[in-house]
Amino acid sequence: MEPIVFAGRDPRTGKSHALHRRVEQLCTRAIRWAELKRKTKEDKKLAITVFSFPPDKGNVGTAAYLNVFSSIYSVLSDLKKDGYNVEGLPDTPEALIEEVIHDKEAQFNSPNLNVAYRMNVREYQALTSYASLLEENWGKPPGHLNSDGENLLVYGKQYGNVFIGVQPTFGYEGDPMRLLLSKSASPHHGFAAYYTFVEKIFQADAVLNFGTHGSLEFMPGKQVGMSDACYPDSLIGNIPNIYYYAANNPSEATVAKRRSYANTISYLTPPAENAGLYKGLKQLAELISSYQSLKDTGRGPQIVSSIISTAKQCNLDKDVPLPEEGEELPPSERDLIVGKVYAKIMEIESRLPPCGLHVIGEPPTAIEAVATLVNIAALDRPEDGIISLPGILAATVGRDIEDVYRGSDKGILADVELLRQITEASRGAITAFVEKTTNSKGQVVNVANNLSNILGFGLSEPWVQYQVHQGRQGEAEGSVWVPGGVLEARGTGQ
Repeated sequence: MEPIVFAGRDPRTGKSHALHRRVEQLCTRAIRWAELKRKTKEDKKLAITVFSFPPDKGNVGTAAYLNVFSSIYSVLSDLKKDGYNVEGLPDTPEALIEEVIHDKEAQFNSPNLNVAYRMNVREYQALTSYASLLEENWGKPPGHLNSDGENLLVYGKQYGNVFIGVQPTFGYEGDPMRLLLSKSASPHHGFAAYYTFVEKIFQADAVLNFGTHGSLEFMPGKQVGMSDACYPDSLIGNIPNIYYYAANNPSEATVAKRRSYANTISYLTPPAENAGLYKGLKQLAELISSYQSLKDTGRGPQIVSSIISTAKQCNLDKDVPLPEEGEELPPSERDLIVGKVYAKIMEIESRLPPCGLHVIGEPPTAIEAVATLVNIAALDRPEDGIISLPGILAATVGRDIEDVYRGSDKGILADVELLRQITEASRGAITAFVEKTTNSKGQVVNVANNLSNILGFGLSEPWVQYQVHQGRQGEAEGSVWVPGGVLEARGTGQ
């Protein structure tokens, strides 16, 4: 869906009037989408756009949670098998990086980026209808950005009918958002030249943007209902715009839809994994373990003092109130302090940062998703009468899991330890379940087979009952249901 306003209502008469240039834009874009279906695969031309945002932070070809060049390589490999012309595609993603940007750590202003096209000023002005409007902010072309002083430079590389291009950066180093969110700004000549090249010179049938996110959809203009005076509309022109966008960012994906007419394809964020403990936090966990076994001996107070000192070194005193020393505290207060520190490091350990980067076309295996499954299993589903796995485990020792959670939050040492044991048992149970129901590649197989049985595939009983109701008991006794919906009579071949 492309939200193009093609009519307006006269406030005096109440009559609607067509906005002819908008109607023309809508029809032209509809035709371009239709042409994608009619054109042969080998003749379709695709412009892949990669980003470098923010301009002074990220490297070229980066996106939120996405391995961009491995994803591009995966998609192009599939397109090649499907009959698209991607002549010259290298053998590996690493070789692709080398050919396009020459350096996997390249910044946008790197002199090593591959120059795909040099556009002289006369050609740029002839093909870019709004070029003169940019001079107020950027002066006469070619300017200093994406320029060699004489020509405007388009960075990227072409493989058959596929062009992989680097979207020009937008903004100042040190303040990349200054221009992006300014209503009075405009794209610079190099930015405009990139999209002019894609539409008018390379003549792409579609643009495929790789990852969250670029600058096009945030260019100055109206928030919604673009006019031909809005820069996103001018830049994208009539090209169908397809956009891989992270599934966890629907709000900005909506901006891309309504301001640059993007057809978004959500990609997964990488599977999460427990953060674990390291350095001082790991040492702190070992001290707490020692305290639990030695707290009633003479070493208990000394260990508490070490726990307090180490916790402060790890900056946990910002979250957990800690005394100066622990040796003079009564046993109950020592337990409470240790319990609160223990609860905090358990919270840190159980956090779920994403593990690695997603590659388009490569779903996570069940094994990789264990940490996510553990957290899903920790949720009650009262609407279905399902108790959480921690709730079930707590009930086996005569406790209510909500009481355990509350006790752990208060720093009651026994409840913190019980919660740790429940969490480890949950993870162990789910890991064992996943290993039992997946193949060597980590793909779920046994559950699918069980689902077939649950639905009745492979079972005779439901279909026997049906035949009996139809007065065909003799036939029913010799029949089985096979996947695909074919009822066969055993021994008859019918």
